[in-house]
Amino acid sequence: MIAITLPDGSVKQFEAGVTPMDVAKSISEGFARNVISAAFNKVTVETSTPLTQDGNLVLYTWKDDQGKKAFWHSSAHILAQALEQLYPNIKLTIGPAIENGFYYDVDFGDTTLSDKDLKEIETKMLEIARGKHEFSIRETSKAEALDYYKKQGNEYKVELIENLEDGTITFCDHDDFTDLCRGGHIPNTGIVKAIKLMSIAGAYWRGDENNKQLTRVYGISFPKQKELTEYLELLEEAKKRDHRKLGKELELFTFSQKVGQGLPLWLPKGAALRERLENFLKKAQKKAGYEMVVTPHIGHKELYLTSGHYQKYGADSFQPILTPHEGEEFLLKPMNCPHHCEIFKTKPWSYKDLPKRFAEFGTVYRYEQSGELHGLTRVRGFTQDDAHIFCTPDQLDTEFKKVIDLVLYVFGSLGFDNFTTQVSLRDPDKPEKYIGNPELWEKAEAAIISAVKDKELDYVIEEGEAAFYGPKLDFMVKDALGRSWQLGTIQVDYTLPERFELEYKGSDNEMHRPVMIHRAPFGSMERFIAILLEHTGGNFPLWLMPEQVAILSLSEKYEKYSQKVLNLLENDEIRALTDNRNETIGKKIREAEMNKIPYMLIVGEQEEQDGTVSVRKHGEGDIGTMPLETFSELIQDAIKAESKEFNV
Repeated sequence: MIAITLPDGSVKQFEAGVTPMDVAKSISEGFARNVISAAFNKVTVETSTPLTQDGNLVLYTWKDDQGKKAFWHSSAHILAQALEQLYPNIKLTIGPAIENGFYYDVDFGDTTLSDKDLKEIETKMLEIARGKHEFSIRETSKAEALDYYKKQGNEYKVELIENLEDGTITFCDHDDFTDLCRGGHIPNTGIVKAIKLMSIAGAYWRGDENNKQLTRVYGISFPKQKELTEYLELLEEAKKRDHRKLGKELELFTFSQKVGQGLPLWLPKGAALRERLENFLKKAQKKAGYEMVVTPHIGHKELYLTSGHYQKYGADSFQPILTPHEGEEFLLKPMNCPHHCEIFKTKPWSYKDLPKRFAEFGTVYRYEQSGELHGLTRVRGFTQDDAHIFCTPDQLDTEFKKVIDLVLYVFGSLGFDNFTTQVSLRDPDKPEKYIGNPELWEKAEAAIISAVKDKELDYVIEEGEAAFYGPKLDFMVKDALGRSWQLGTIQVDYTLPERFELEYKGSDNEMHRPVMIHRAPFGSMERFIAILLEHTGGNFPLWLMPEQVAILSLSEKYEKYSQKVLNLLENDEIRALTDNRNETIGKKIREAEMNKIPYMLIVGEQEEQDGTVSVRKHGEGDIGTMPLETFSELIQDAIKAESKEFNV
C-alpha cells in the first residue's frame, strides 16, 4: 500500500500501481471526468502513470493553469500529426504550450505555408481529435531514439536527443503518431473540441540567427466551442484596446527609428498624463514619509560590479561607455538601487533616524532583443516609480505592510480591483542564480509570507521567481478583458546592504546593517500606462484625462464665446480645449468622441445669448442645455466624487 496526500492535506491509502485517474475516481466520478492532468511530488505525470511510492498528488482540470498547459501541449501533438499527414516530407522540431495556446516549429523544406492553408490543417486536427486516441508515454534508449530520427532524416530531433542522457528519454504515442516528449498530456485527443490556428511566423532553430529559419504555426484549443468563440471575441476587443493603436489615436506617444527601437517619445498629451500620474504618487508618497531624490542616467561600472547587477545582467545591459580617460567605464543605468545605496552612505545614521525612505522616478536602460520589443510594454528605456526603504530588522514588518497599503491605494485609485499576489522565492535547485547569505534569505522570505498572511491577501508561492538579491511580493492584476499582468512589486533585501557595507548605530552603540525594501507600485511608467490604456480602452478616470472638456462652436462666429467658456473652465482648474474650425458640428463631435473626451459643449447663437452650453457626454450623447456655471459645478462635483471613490 502507498499513502497519497492530496492538496487539502487528506491522506488516502491505495495499492501500489494506482494511477492519478484512479485517485480522481475515488474522490468522485464527476470530478474524474474533468481531470486532465496531474503532478506527483511536483513532477508532471500522465493521468495513467502508475504511482509506486508515497507522495503528494495534485489533480488538474481545465480551470487550472497546469491543466491548460497539458491541454495545449497535447494539442501541439495533434497539430504535428496533422502537418505530417498533410505535408509528408516536413521535419518537426519542438512544440510547447505557451501562455495562450501552443505552437510548433517545422522545417517545411521547399514548401511554403500560408494563412490560407490554416483552415485545412484545423479540419485535419479536428478529425484526429474526434478519434479519441489515448496519449501514452514510453521510455526508450538513447540509441533507439537516435536511430528512429536518423532514419527519418530529422537532424533537429537528433540534435535534441544527443543533448539528453540515456535513461531520461521518452516518446509520446497517440494513434499512429510518435514524438519525442517528456510528458504532461491529457488522457485522449477527444477532449479537444475546438481549435483555431492563429498565425504563421518565422523562427530560427533554437533562437539562433545563424541557424535555419523554421515556420512557426501558432494555435489555441478549447474543450468547448463556446469558449473558443468567447476567446476570439475577446481578441477582437483587445485589438480595439491595443495601447499602440490608442496611443497613436489619442496622440500620447510615438516611436522613431532615428531615435532608436524601444525608446518611446512622449507627445504633449502623453507627457501631461505621465505628469499627473507622477504627481498623484508623489502626493501619496509624501504623506507616507518618502523623500524624493534624483540620480544620474549613467554610473561607473564599478558601482554595478559591487551591486552584482553587472554579473547578473551584464548581457542584458548596454555595452560599457568608454570615456576619453583610459580605463574609465560607465554604464547606462540598469537599476536605481545601487545609486540609492550610495545616497544612504553619504552620512552616518542612528537607529533613531530610521526608516529612511528614498523615492525617485528614475529612468533606466536595458537592452532587449528587437524581436521582443512591444509598444510600451517592452522597451529599452523606461522610468520606474522606484523607492528604497532602509530600516532596522525590527521595523521591517511594519514598513513592508505600509508598502502593501500604498500599492493597494494606487490600484484602487485607478480601478484595478481584481488582483492576486505572488510570493516569489528562490529556486532551491539553482543556488547559483542568487547572491547573499542563505540564512538572511530565509529571514526575508519568512518576513514576506508573514506580512501577506497578516494582510489577508490572496497569494500563491512561486519558487524560482525571486530577484537575484532577495525574495519579492508581486501583484498580478487582471484587466477589464480578464488578462493577467504583473504590476507593482515589493522586495526584501539583506544582500545589497552587505555588499555596499551600509551601517547605522544601534541602541547598543554598535554598528548594524539595515534591511532594504525595494518597491515600485507602478513598476514602470511606460508599461503601467500601456496596461491602463488597454484596461480603460482610453477612457481614463476623469481626474486623469488629458482633456476633460471639448468646446465645439457651431461656426467661427462664436469663437469669442468659446474663449469665454474656456477661461471660466480653466479658472476652475478644468482641462478644456476649443474647436472653432470651419467644419460641421457633426464632424467635430465625431472627432471628440474618437479622442475619448468625456464632455463636449456645443456653443452657438442661442448659447451665447443665454450664457449657456449644450452638453454631450462621451458614449451617452446629449444630456441637456444648462448655464455655464452649472456645468462647471457638475464636472467639479463629478471629479470630487470620483476622487473620493478612488481616494485620489
